[in-house]
Amino acid sequence: MPELKKARLYERLENRVARCLVCPRRCVLKEGQIGVCGTRMNREGEIYSLIYGMVSSVAIDPIEKKPLFHFYPGSPCLSFGSFGCNFRCIHCQNWSISHRMVERGIPDGRYVSPEEAVNIALENGARGISWTYNEPTIWHEYTLDSAKLAKKAGLYTVYVTNGYITLEALEELSGCLDAFRVDLKGWDREFWRKICKIDDPAPVFQSAYTAKNKWQMHVEVVTNVIPTFNDDEKTFRNLATWIRDNLGPECPWHITRFVPYLDLSYLSPTPLSTLERGRAIGLENGLKYVYLGNVPGHPAENTYCPNCGSLLIERYGFWIKKSSLSPENSCPNCGQKINIVGSIETHKSLFF
Repeated sequence: MPELKKARLYERLENRVARCLVCPRRCVLKEGQIGVCGTRMNREGEIYSLIYGMVSSVAIDPIEKKPLFHFYPGSPCLSFGSFGCNFRCIHCQNWSISHRMVERGIPDGRYVSPEEAVNIALENGARGISWTYNEPTIWHEYTLDSAKLAKKAGLYTVYVTNGYITLEALEELSGCLDAFRVDLKGWDREFWRKICKIDDPAPVFQSAYTAKNKWQMHVEVVTNVIPTFNDDEKTFRNLATWIRDNLGPECPWHITRFVPYLDLSYLSPTPLSTLERGRAIGLENGLKYVYLGNVPGHPAENTYCPNCGSLLIERYGFWIKKSSLSPENSCPNCGQKINIVGSIETHKSLFF
C-alpha cells in the first residue's frame, strides 16, 4: 500500500504553502499542516491524501439503504467508507470514523486497492459500488480511480454525500459517477453553521444542481428533520420549492426521522406528524415523489404513481416487498412513466 497519494486537485503557493481544491473550504496549508477534513497534508509544498485505499467499513447493502429509491431498486450494492469528513455535524451517527484525524495512522483500517474493490463487488454479486459512511469527497483520488474501473466492469457507481465538493472535483467524477445522493440538511445559514460548522451552504446546492443538470447524474435528496432546528414549515417549503425548480419535480425527496446522538442527545426523535407535514408540503409544492425514512412500515416508504395514485413499489424499511412496475418502469394502470433508473432487481435476499 502507498504511504501517501499525491492529490489531484491543489494549487501551489509561495513558501511551500498549498491550497486544497477538493472541497469548498479550500484549505490553505503550510508545510506539515492537515486540512479540516483530517485527511490531506501538505508535504514540501504539495498536498497528499492520507487515506488512499484505507477502508474503515465495508458491507453489501440494498441500494435503498443509501437511500436511493429510484436507482436500480432492490439491487445489492457494495458500500465502502473511509475516515474523516469536511463537515463536523454535531449529531453525526458515524462520528467515530468521520470525525477522526488520521495523521497518526489508521491502525484499524484496511487497504483495499481499486482493483480489489471491483473484484469484491463482482465476486459477491453486487450491482454496483457506493462510497458512503463518511464523506466520499475527501476520498477523491481513490473513489475516482475505483469508479473508472467499476464502470469498465459494468458496475454502477454512487456517492452518498453531503454535497460539499468543488465543481472541479465534481467535473473529474463526471462520466464515471452515476448517482449523487445528496443531503440538503436545512435552509437557513444559521442552521448550517450550528449543525455542520460551515458558513455558507451555497456550494452544496450548487453541486446538486450541477450533478443533475450538467453531468446528468441521478440525484436524490435527503433531509434529516431535527426537532427545533429544521422542522418548521418555512424550511420544508423552501427546500421543496428549490428541489422542484432546480432538480425537477420528479427528483425523489427523502424526509427522514432524526435519532438523538452526540451533542443533540437531549432531543427527542422527530414526531411522525412533523415528517408527515413535511411530506404534505413537498407534494403541495409540486414534488411527485416524497418519501419518509426511519419509519419502517409507513405507507410513505412506498412508490405511488403520481398520475393515478396506484401503488407501484411496496417497501418495508430498506426492503422491497413487491413491485407492479412494468418492464419499462411505467404504471401498469395508466401508463405513466416513472422516474426510475434501471430495472428492479429480483435478488431474493433483498425481497420479502
